[in-house]
Amino acid sequence: MRPMIMLTALLAGALMPVQAGVNARLRLHLGDPLLASLVSFCVGTVALLCFILATRTPWPGLAAAASAPWWSWFGGAFGAFFVAVTVILAYKLGATGLMAWIIAGQLVASVLLDHTGAIGFAVREISWQRMAGVLLLFAGAVLVNEY
Repeated sequence: MRPMIMLTALLAGALMPVQAGVNARLRLHLGDPLLASLVSFCVGTVALLCFILATRTPWPGLAAAASAPWWSWFGGAFGAFFVAVTVILAYKLGATGLMAWIIAGQLVASVLLDHTGAIGFAVREISWQRMAGVLLLFAGAVLVNEY
């Protein structure tokens, strides 16, 4: 089971630069990065709705939705920011440069979330090995970006 989970995460990561390129190309045709981001989210929403309907996923009650913490409703806004930024920066940084900085940012946030146990993550203390990994990733991000 664990290898399948890891392969799924690997596939999701591999699709990130593809998504950025596809959305950046859409931007060229629509003329605006925010419009391209909106279209991307609308297509994604329709795809998720079709999947939910096809799998007959039950809808939660209003009480369940109301019981979620207030901050849990911001995930979509964070996703919109992410997609818009990738649309704007994809052709400026290239796929490798863009993903290097995105992954560096993800790793920094992840280490902090793990260390503090914020938003429901299990506490995993910051170690020198994790800090070395973060520093190496930042060094890699600098090295893969051509100036």
